[in-house]
Amino acid sequence: METRLHLKPGQNGTKQWVQKYGERLVCVRYRYDSDTGQRHKTVELIEETVPWRPANSREQHLMQRAADEPVLLKIEYEERELREQVRRAGGRWQPAERAWVVAYGVAAGLNLLERIVGDI
Repeated sequence: METRLHLKPGQNGTKQWVQKYGERLVCVRYRYDSDTGQRHKTVELIEETVPWRPANSREQHLMQRAADEPVLLKIEYEERELREQVRRAGGRWQPAERAWVVAYGVAAGLNLLERIVGDI
């Protein structure tokens, strides 16, 4: 299915939907299904509004990771015990990045999320 038209409230073609849904209307879309030869008109509505406090961008980015996604951890040379703990959990040293590679789930389990410096 292909979306060919995406209209915001107030644009031509949305007047009747603005009258019907008011401030709840987010957009109107026209979708075309070449398999069935049909056009679908859809409306997107706001169903509920509740208070919400956004996470900072780093926390938000980390929440979207898969547990098996490899990440780079910064661990200083002097932190021998922590390096050994990461190594036992399956971490590998990457000389080019000067960082340890470990699965995101492992980093979370070891409480090392603040040490993530990048992705592989």
